Amino acid sequence: MIGSDIYIVLHKFLLQYPLTRKSGYLKEKLKESNEVELPPDFPGGPETFETIALFIYGSSTLVDPFNVSSLRCAAQFLDMTEEYMPGNLCDRFDVYLNQVVLQSWNDTLIVLQSCQTLLPWSEDVLIVSRCIETLAFMACMEILDPERRRDHPVITLESLSCMPNWSDQTVIKEIISRDLWIKDLIALPFSFFKRVIGSLRRQGMKERYVSPIILFYAHKYLISRNNRSHEGTFDDSLRNVTSVKLQGVIDLLPVASKVIPIGFYFSLLSTSVDLCLKNECVAKLQNQIVSVLHLARVQDFILPNDEDGTKLSIMETIFSTYLSCNNNNNNLDSDSTPTIRNNFVVAQLWDEYLNQIAINSDLSCKRFINLIETVPISVRQTHDHLYRALNTFFQSHPNLSQEEKGLVCKHLNCQKLSQHVCIEAVQNKMMPLRLIVQALFVQQLNTQKDLKECSDSFRYTNGGECSGSLSSSIYANSQSQNIGDSPYMNGSEGGSRPLSFFMNKDSSMLIRPHDQLIMSSDISMKDYESASFRIQTLEKEVLSLKRRLQSQKKSNKNDKSSWKKIEPVSGNIRAHSVEERRLSKKKNGGGQVSTSCIGTANFASQRKYVNRLLKVLQRISLFGRGRSSKRD
Repeated sequence: MIGSDIYIVLHKFLLQYPLTRKSGYLKEKLKESNEVELPPDFPGGPETFETIALFIYGSSTLVDPFNVSSLRCAAQFLDMTEEYMPGNLCDRFDVYLNQVVLQSWNDTLIVLQSCQTLLPWSEDVLIVSRCIETLAFMACMEILDPERRRDHPVITLESLSCMPNWSDQTVIKEIISRDLWIKDLIALPFSFFKRVIGSLRRQGMKERYVSPIILFYAHKYLISRNNRSHEGTFDDSLRNVTSVKLQGVIDLLPVASKVIPIGFYFSLLSTSVDLCLKNECVAKLQNQIVSVLHLARVQDFILPNDEDGTKLSIMETIFSTYLSCNNNNNNLDSDSTPTIRNNFVVAQLWDEYLNQIAINSDLSCKRFINLIETVPISVRQTHDHLYRALNTFFQSHPNLSQEEKGLVCKHLNCQKLSQHVCIEAVQNKMMPLRLIVQALFVQQLNTQKDLKECSDSFRYTNGGECSGSLSSSIYANSQSQNIGDSPYMNGSEGGSRPLSFFMNKDSSMLIRPHDQLIMSSDISMKDYESASFRIQTLEKEVLSLKRRLQSQKKSNKNDKSSWKKIEPVSGNIRAHSVEERRLSKKKNGGGQVSTSCIGTANFASQRKYVNRLLKVLQRISLFGRGRSSKRD
């Protein structure tokens, strides 16, 4: 009797020749009893046994890729081998597999998919292994096909890593649509997929072609948000299966690959934390990331969204491990070594990451300070990004006290700020007063240095004929001897003080690398007004110098030999009237103008350095007026 139940009971009168002659299993069972009961796990169930019985008794039955694996496993279960009859069903089904199924990519995939429900029988008769080896061989041939590769090159690891949006679902679909064999492989069950990857490597496929397949599989089943609930978490029913896949993907990844996008490692790490994966897997991913951390981008990093701060702690561990591993390179003398350059890059990445997480209002001041200290101050080549992070933190924490802000800002070195950021810091009301004053004096020091360099370059260009400073060479009767001195000293113009006064008075307040700013907060308003007045005075002096140079150019037009040496003057320069020159002479000591330097200098060079001085003083006046407007 052949029923629809999961077991089959066969009576002896049905098991006559040739069925018992071809099946060793039935022959042995009938020796013990007149009735044979097939087990519930019979390969393929009652339908498969019925098909085999029809084969034996000569009925025509269709064999195709969809049922050949179950028929082959059932024939093996019934022991229908050459031992009992030549050309038995086991051999006949093997011939069909080898000569028909394994010659076609699609048929091989169909058979391999059907083997999943026939385990372990399909493994015992080597159907799974034969299909896997065949698929791997055909994939290698697909890559080696020169005609097809000329029109549609296979995606490689290098080309994938150069795509900034490689993980976008649309991009992945477009890539896979060009190589359908990759789409077929990543659709396999993971137990078969990982064996195909191993076979591809054994058969000589290069890693640059193998790794993208692993990345696509991981993105489809592990990283993509389609596998998660609306809350972004994994369903309990899929959690265990996903964990097994994730551990398997981590084992498939090549060791210390510098070509695999580091964003892929961070995505796997984030998924591992969400699945509460074993510490060994998390540690392996961290080590992979540490080896290529300098190649990362800020958008690759994990943003903390867990309440216990596990992801943030992992990010902190990754950066601290990287810097500690490269600590032995600190004794190198040259800043051009790759290790030191990489340290600078990693430090900047960390500051940019701090800027992203500083918006979290639940992040405490103490915790934020600890995060800043993860990267040593000496490794930071610039503090611009650290300033941005501090500014974001202050904006998201408006209730911080001045003392707390001072503790957060103690690691910021204004000498490592760019010109633009330093001016912004001076005008930022969110910053503590101590940092604002520090940035102001550092900016003034940099400006004084720029003025001195311009002055030295001006004298050098003119063959050393100009002695002293710009002020002494232009104003013969002026008592100023350098940029730091001014005719507006204490007692001359209401007690105004020059910039050099502030530099000398508060030189101890300028931070050197690893030092802390020490300064009292009782800076008088009069000192700031004096600095602003001095800046405006210097600007007027340089403008007067430019007018005199323009005047000299106009007077030299009659000399043809001199005319050839002078370059064309920009259209923005306008000749001044005689009255303007008279007023300038009157202002500069009764009309006595010193031209010992100007008369022998090349006018184009003079104009070049004067324009440089104007740009410097315009920058000074920018933050000087900004401070004045704030006080108003």
